[in-house]
Amino acid sequence: MVKIYTLTLSPSLDSATVTPQIYPEGKLRCSAPMFEPGGGGINVARAITYLGGNATAIFPAGGATGEHLVSLLTEEKVPVETINAEDWTRQNLHVHVESSGEQYRFVMPGARLSEKEFHQLEEKVLAIESGAILVISGSLPPGVDTAKLTQLIRHAQGNGLRCIVDSSGDALLAALEPGNLELVKPNQKELSALVNRELSQPDDVRTAAQELVQSGKAHRVVVSLGPQGALAVDKTGFVQVVPPPMKSQSTVGAGDSMVGAMTLKLAQGASLLEMTRYGVAAGSAATINQGTRLCSLADTQKIVDYLASQ
Repeated sequence: MVKIYTLTLSPSLDSATVTPQIYPEGKLRCSAPMFEPGGGGINVARAITYLGGNATAIFPAGGATGEHLVSLLTEEKVPVETINAEDWTRQNLHVHVESSGEQYRFVMPGARLSEKEFHQLEEKVLAIESGAILVISGSLPPGVDTAKLTQLIRHAQGNGLRCIVDSSGDALLAALEPGNLELVKPNQKELSALVNRELSQPDDVRTAAQELVQSGKAHRVVVSLGPQGALAVDKTGFVQVVPPPMKSQSTVGAGDSMVGAMTLKLAQGASLLEMTRYGVAAGSAATINQGTRLCSLADTQKIVDYLASQ
């Protein structure tokens, strides 16, 4: 099977806790924190591992938080390739409030990447064998502008890598500049920004996604539509996959689980329908977990079987 690598420029050490209620100024008594790896590409690699695949996570690791992050991935048997960063890896906090069921996500700024550190990451990317899939996912940290991202993708494609991008805003726009991406996964709002117009009707979303494919920006565009699942487009046509009604506990890991599942199927040469169905199933499987947990193979397969029977 085609080898898979992920690149996370802004990784994190994520901690999750539970508190009975939340209010200002007073001391909020919390449960013992649970620590998990975080960052777009890292979570994509983890999801692929959970689904029985294999993906190597490339990222900068700095300080004690970076060491903790690497150790957690080692425990999960996710292969890593890291560079030593001067700034400590950021730590995010996820709080679940028992009394209301509300969730609060405190996301810290990414650790700054120096010119030298970015170049070291780029060298690792350019050492990947031709024909492999590279997933670039997550936000850009301080010190990395969109021009560097565009340049990185061009160099990677020049070395024969098949690039998948999951980002937002200016970073997503910059990633599309080189064209020929294997897959992008915007939501409806992000797709609207890419085509610079409102997408108020269902057909508007399909048309906009088809425009990205026809322009050569990406071979496949999968638009995540929340409870409505996803609309996927390639040069041969389009499909929409709607997940079964489920009680959502948390949407934190849904997007990364979806990208991981679709990447795994893409590496296996699956059709657009199979890829999208597996992605929607994995994303839905992640939502039935509390906190920051990703999809599981068992839950994903149950949902795939349901979708295939419809």
